Amino acid sequence: MSERIPQHRYTAELANEIEARWQDRWEADDVFRSANPAGPWAEPDDPRLERGHRMIMDMFPYPSGTGLHVGHPLGFIATDVHARFARTTGMNVLHTMGFDAFGLPAEQYAVQTGQHPRVTTERNMEVYRRQLRRLGMGHEKRRSFATIDPGYYRWTQWIFTQIYESWYDPEAPSRSGRGTGRARPISELVAQFEAGERQTPDDRPWAELSAPERAAVLDNYRLAYVSAAPVNWCPGLGTVLSNEEVTADGKSERGDFPVFKRNLSQWMMRITAYADRLTDDLDRLDWPEKVKLMQRNWIGRSTGATVRFDVPTTEAGVWPLEVFTTRPDTLFGATFMVVAPEHPALEQVVPDAWPDGTDPRWTDGAPDPRTAVTAYQRMASTKSDVERQADAKSKTGVFTGAFATNPVNGAKIPVFVADYVLMGYGTGAIMAVPGQDTRDWDFAQAYGLPIVRTVQPTEGHPEDEAFTGDGPAINSSNDEISLDGLGVAEAKARIIAWLADKGLGQETVTYRLRDWLFSRQRYWGEPFPIVWDEEGVAHTVPDSMLPIELPDVPDYSPKTYDPEDSQSSPEAPLARATDWVEVELDLGDGRGVRKYRRETNTMPNWAGSCWYHLRYLDPANDEALVDPAVERYWIGPRPAPVAGAPAGAVDPGGVDLYVGGVEHAVLHLLYSRFWHKVLYDLGHVSSEEPFRRLINQGMIEAYVYRDSRGFPVPAAEVEEHPSPDGGAPTYTWKGEPVTQEYGKMGKSLKNVVTPDEMCEQYGADTFRVYEMSMGPLEQYRPWETRAVVGSMRFLQRLWRNVIDEETGEVVVVDTPLDDETDKALHRTIDGVRADYEALRTNTAIAKMIELNNHLTKLDRAPRAAVEPLVQMVAPVAPHIAEELWSRLGHEGSVTTAPFPEADPAKLVEDTVVCVVQVRGKVRDRLEVAADIDAVALEELALASERVQSFIDGAPVRKVVVRAPGLVNIVV
Repeated sequence: MSERIPQHRYTAELANEIEARWQDRWEADDVFRSANPAGPWAEPDDPRLERGHRMIMDMFPYPSGTGLHVGHPLGFIATDVHARFARTTGMNVLHTMGFDAFGLPAEQYAVQTGQHPRVTTERNMEVYRRQLRRLGMGHEKRRSFATIDPGYYRWTQWIFTQIYESWYDPEAPSRSGRGTGRARPISELVAQFEAGERQTPDDRPWAELSAPERAAVLDNYRLAYVSAAPVNWCPGLGTVLSNEEVTADGKSERGDFPVFKRNLSQWMMRITAYADRLTDDLDRLDWPEKVKLMQRNWIGRSTGATVRFDVPTTEAGVWPLEVFTTRPDTLFGATFMVVAPEHPALEQVVPDAWPDGTDPRWTDGAPDPRTAVTAYQRMASTKSDVERQADAKSKTGVFTGAFATNPVNGAKIPVFVADYVLMGYGTGAIMAVPGQDTRDWDFAQAYGLPIVRTVQPTEGHPEDEAFTGDGPAINSSNDEISLDGLGVAEAKARIIAWLADKGLGQETVTYRLRDWLFSRQRYWGEPFPIVWDEEGVAHTVPDSMLPIELPDVPDYSPKTYDPEDSQSSPEAPLARATDWVEVELDLGDGRGVRKYRRETNTMPNWAGSCWYHLRYLDPANDEALVDPAVERYWIGPRPAPVAGAPAGAVDPGGVDLYVGGVEHAVLHLLYSRFWHKVLYDLGHVSSEEPFRRLINQGMIEAYVYRDSRGFPVPAAEVEEHPSPDGGAPTYTWKGEPVTQEYGKMGKSLKNVVTPDEMCEQYGADTFRVYEMSMGPLEQYRPWETRAVVGSMRFLQRLWRNVIDEETGEVVVVDTPLDDETDKALHRTIDGVRADYEALRTNTAIAKMIELNNHLTKLDRAPRAAVEPLVQMVAPVAPHIAEELWSRLGHEGSVTTAPFPEADPAKLVEDTVVCVVQVRGKVRDRLEVAADIDAVALEELALASERVQSFIDGAPVRKVVVRAPGLVNIVV
């Protein structure tokens, strides 16, 4: 006979019924609504405004078609627990979630099916909303939005307009009063040109310049501009990509398509103007050190010198070929130069014939330099930046036929073209010092080039290797200057001063960071608020015309869809919507109605996610991006700096807690910081940073099973076979042996477990408890479905402590707590409060389980202990907590019931464990009174039989007592 399940037992079926009912009630009662001090939702009399506030955010999810698997909600549940706890402390908590809904996946599906990407995206968002609701997320629904909402991307376009109509003035006092440099309206720059305070490039008066000429001048200053430069062209996606969207393998982050370098005209953001602030302000943020390091490395600030090497041109002139070097002290050892295949100097300096005596190894078998260089350029264009710079790749090149003059010794050194030098980094040219650089050494050996050491190698260093360490300078002097014998720092300073005096170079700070490529040749993205007039001049459309909405197009496919065609050119799908592209508008600039052509590129999907934290604050505001008072209230600077900030640091403001994956360290996070700083400079926000505290949640991994071919098989269909001798089990799928390994959870690995499955089998609260109890939030953790039952048992025991499983009656008793229970309760309250505040939910759960187990051992659980326990459980298992709170006789929601307070007097331990050491090793542990004095403790320790057995009659030389926790006996 099957076991009879009591009618009121806490099962998955009962859990699902309870959870659905409370989710409906939360929504009906608008339990998670937060209050604003101003703006359209102003509630200035709400008492919560005076009790403190906290803004808690998850990284914007993209609504994929496959919905959530159990790895996705890890961070979402963690922030929900933290937000629910904060509400119980009386705080005004803003916690909501929207969707980063523009992007390639929906568009790729549209290309394949012809279905509008909005249809796909909105369907996927509904799946996500249903799944998140089922998990009991306490998101404020009225603040939610998607980046594809015209009312949202109206303000994305408005921000772009602000950036486009701005320039960065490095000499202007900063808005913060610390240092110089800030964004200013472009109109102020125009006024300088008009007044003659700033000269035009050719010194002509501003009034004499034509409209296109003025536009060209301003583009050299604008924070958003169009530039023809080498970009990452991905034919497989039909669009260009930013450097951050190209993987280490030289493929597109989305789709894994090959990426090639092409010279194309594209929209750029001058993020490099903010490189120093983006680097320096990291010290003011409470972020993981690894993320700060990733951003610092990506920005790549280096201090060195720019040095000029003169190269004769084919027209009897001189090309001043500039290089940036962090080691100008090694200039005397520069024996050749290398330029990128895209370097503009090549058009001017490559002669028609090889110079007399050219080494055949330098020519690559070509009859003349122009043929050699052209062939090499063609070959290099088929490679990605990553392929060109791979460490394992042999460094090849070809002689250009030109020689440069080394400025410190007058030596004529050959100029090579090689693909491992990139035009997008530094100046696109390097001086090669083979004696001090392994890569240059290898190149010099392969091409028979001279090697001159300029740093004294350490004793025993191999003669046939470059020396890359520090040491005194050697072979580094001319008639005017000598570096010989100097250390690196002093030699650098002296040679830089000499170069500057001669007009041959100057001290320079350079960055690895490049300007942000901001346009995409795709349909599913925000249209630019830009139109082009008949002279080719760009104009922003008036704010009153925003948003510029996407038109319908007959075909979503990019024109080029050959993933291997590096020479193809992009064509934006919007270009086909001719009725939308060609327009007649009055832009309100006094020129009346004129013909214009809309910009047909779209913004990248990063645009909407750069600023969504600001719109969460005031999403109903039609008059402003965000009401200034609302922004100051939620994320404005606080009196104290964040944890770990350097002495004297000022709080930068920003979201109180931001949780998301580390994979966004140099994409979304860097871009968002840039946009926020521009808005700060222009006076639109009071905070200097978007996110003051960041936590990267770990990844949930799952078993992957592979067949004999190495292909994944469905994990749910694999059978486990225990070993008869107690060894490791074996696994089969459809009778065939398979291997087991840990990996990411994903559809392609056939090991996805969905939260819907877990809710159906165990209930949402059990799933939440399990995910939060698996370990610290930041750690990776293995998923094991069979282990979920442990979390279910905890909630079942809690249920039985309150509810009779046969009758459904409340069984708690209204009796005073015994001393042991009373102290256990207050220790738990104190520990759980601290754990919730620090996002140590796993240890908070362990403490609650311990208290619940204690109550289970009593004849009946006392109400005075059960009710605080239910309140503590509520943030992590909110549905069962609400149900028990209600059955215990409370009318209001436990969501906002004040968190229980611990009595400090009951946290003092009556006894503690004292460690006793003999000869430096622990030999006994004694339970002693917490207030025992040193004399009594020494006597107890020496009286211990275990201690005496280890002393073994030896004379005691000294006893060190640190009451009440330690006694160290020296014999």
